[in-house]
Parts: sequence; C-alpha cells; structure tokens
Amino acid sequence: MKEKIKHLLTSRKPLEIQRQGLTPAAVLIPLFCKDNENHLLLTKRTQTVRHHKGQISFPGGVQNRGSESLADTAKRETFEEVGIRQEHIEILGRLDQTITIISNFVVTPFVGIIPYPYPIRPNPFEVEELIELPLSLIIDTRNMSNEYFDHDGQSYPTECFNYGKHVIWGATARIIEIFRATLGKEFQALTKCLD
Repeated sequence: MKEKIKHLLTSRKPLEIQRQGLTPAAVLIPLFCKDNENHLLLTKRTQTVRHHKGQISFPGGVQNRGSESLADTAKRETFEEVGIRQEHIEILGRLDQTITIISNFVVTPFVGIIPYPYPIRPNPFEVEELIELPLSLIIDTRNMSNEYFDHDGQSYPTECFNYGKHVIWGATARIIEIFRATLGKEFQALTKCLD
C-alpha cells in the first residue's frame, strides 16, 4: 500500500501557486501507525509564536533562503518543532500548494511516514500540545463542519474537522482536504497501517 500511495503522489504534477508577495513555506504531514490505524501528528501552536497563535497545524515553517529545498524545510522544521530527526522521516510525495490568508505564506505540504513509538520532544516555545489525529476521523463526515472566520472586514469560508476539544480549520483543514482529494478512493484504505 505504501508504494501505491507513493506512486499516486509522485505520478502527478502538483499545483504550484505563482503570486508576488508570498513567502515560501513547507509542512510535513506526518503519518504514523498506532493501534493498527494510521494517524496524523499535528501540533497546537503556543501563544508565543509569531504567526497562527493557538491554531492547530502540521509541523513546518518558512523556507531558508539559499539552497534548502522545500522538502528539506519540512523535515528541518519538524525536527525543530517536535524533535523527529530528518533521517527518520520517509517522504512519500508532495501535495498541491495552498496559501495562508492572514500570514501570506505559500505552503507546500509533504506526506511523510514517521516511526512510532518515537521519543518526541516538543519545542515549548512553539508547541503547546501534540495531537494524534486518527485518519478514520477525517473519513467520517459527522466530524466535519463549514464555518466562517473574519479578517480585515471580510468573511472567509473554511472547512473544519472536530476532534474532541480541538477544531482544525484554515490552511491545515485545506491541506487535509487536498490530501484526501489527491488520494481519492485510496484515502479510505490509508486508515490501515501501511505495509
């Protein structure tokens, strides 16, 4: 199944957004197997970070200028935020880019497998809480809703995923939707651990 997912991700040309004034960034969509089911690792950001305070996000950040690839950005930021070493991340492929409305990042998501269990060390400046989101929750549409958020006098629609006390919305919810749409009918099979 892992090779099938990898093929689906690498055999297509992902959408790239070309627009002036956007800052290149990348995130990792960390997949891991726990209790015979795949999960996504997300973080709840602290109130001390510069952007997206208190929001739920994938590990990631701004690309370093120079020769750093976006895949390397995603892996570096994952290490800085949650302590997963870069050599322990297996990148399966990338998804379409998306934009963060408030901070003007153009975000490139990479799907990667991480080991579990793993001695994760959240960076206390950036990460308030780790969230292990079962993929089955994303498939169950009862956990979804459509909401609006206001910014600079405008109202923006966003899909939300509800998980206990957490609401996953904005760019993170869009990335999950892009992931689901990219895999299509194979996404449901992804709930089972990859072999």
